[in-house]
Amino acid sequence: MTQQKAWRAAIVHCIADPKEVGVDAAYEYFEDGLLVVEGDKIQALGDATSLLKDLPDSLLVEHHPNALITPGFIDTHIHYPQTDMIGSYGEQLLTWLNTYTFPEESKFHDKQHARNVADRFLAELLRNGTTTALVFGTVHKVSVEAFFEASQVHNLRMICGKVMMDRNAPDYLTDTPESSYQESKELIETWHNKGRLHYAITPRFAPTSSDEQLALAGKLLSEYQDVYLHTHLSENKDECAWVQELFPHSQNYLDVYDQNHLLSERSVFAHGIHLCEHEYQRLHDTGSAISFCPTSNLFIGSGLFNLNKAEEHKVNVGLGTDVGGGTSFSMLQTMNEAYKVIQLQNENLNPIKSLYLSTLGGAKALRLEDKIGNLAIGSEADFLLLDKKATPLLTSRLALSKNIEETLFVFMTIGDDRAIQATYSAGQCVHQRDSF
Repeated sequence: MTQQKAWRAAIVHCIADPKEVGVDAAYEYFEDGLLVVEGDKIQALGDATSLLKDLPDSLLVEHHPNALITPGFIDTHIHYPQTDMIGSYGEQLLTWLNTYTFPEESKFHDKQHARNVADRFLAELLRNGTTTALVFGTVHKVSVEAFFEASQVHNLRMICGKVMMDRNAPDYLTDTPESSYQESKELIETWHNKGRLHYAITPRFAPTSSDEQLALAGKLLSEYQDVYLHTHLSENKDECAWVQELFPHSQNYLDVYDQNHLLSERSVFAHGIHLCEHEYQRLHDTGSAISFCPTSNLFIGSGLFNLNKAEEHKVNVGLGTDVGGGTSFSMLQTMNEAYKVIQLQNENLNPIKSLYLSTLGGAKALRLEDKIGNLAIGSEADFLLLDKKATPLLTSRLALSKNIEETLFVFMTIGDDRAIQATYSAGQCVHQRDSF
């Protein structure tokens, strides 16, 4: 018989998109809450005093009076091979790729190196409270094998794919349309839906794939109904101009993917900054999603994502760190930068909306909202404990907090990895912060 266990603390999670139902109806908050887990699933959630009356005295209860429990964070766009090049100085996108990214990714032909980075990458995610991510590998098949093997150790719900890239990149990093199709197919057959793992067909971005390769990516997507498509879209203005030169018969950047049947309910496009009305509409019509990557967009100087426009067109949006163009593995810091991006457009990003984007919104972008993203009964027990006394500044600032929205906003603006007291995946502790 599977043992029940419970965590008692303040608890908050989103149950809907604030844009659709209003902020007050978008979340549940229990000032003194109880989260009950049996095996890898959530069995009960609610007010601690009420729930404990009907639960057995033998129930193991961890009490954390200075913690706030939230669902595990969901990162909808990140590159694990770029872990060791985070914080690389001074370039915009296309030069940045050639100067830093491609040389770093060349190392991942060595599976031992790939596994070493994958282990450190996952440890960093868990240290920051991220329990699910949509992840780029490299062009090397072994890079994805190493990542999935590392993810299995912690029973993580992760999505990854081998990069498809047959032109406009160094010879040491290119494949062919046929090899990318065959190797992706082999990885899908071996890893997709194995435990909590999923596969994403992963053309790097339109300029590094030929028409033939993009067509074969579309063929793969049609052959496997529940795999993902993960790529980049309209990140940088020079990139957009280059796409138009390379694909003169396309109406716009998104149309390159559209012509190759790469838009679907499981397609996630990173960035989507420089989009026209038609592109937003096609994303909505096909159920495709955008990953909003604020730290990367600011760091590389790409531009400001228009969340309001995406919402007008009812496009699913999640948050992404985009390490290593992004500057932090922390979703708290990513929410901080997202707030600033929206501020620069004379709008406000409510902290409940920020929580939504990093949890349930990310799950919806990945079509996993029936499994992760909130703490509803029956959901997988992926959650984290935020420590209200993690730093002296958090302690003093949160002592003045008047409500849960303000508490969340403080965590999002001055919190970081130190605020993550513990991270749980499928009911098991996968990160416990050292005592300070």
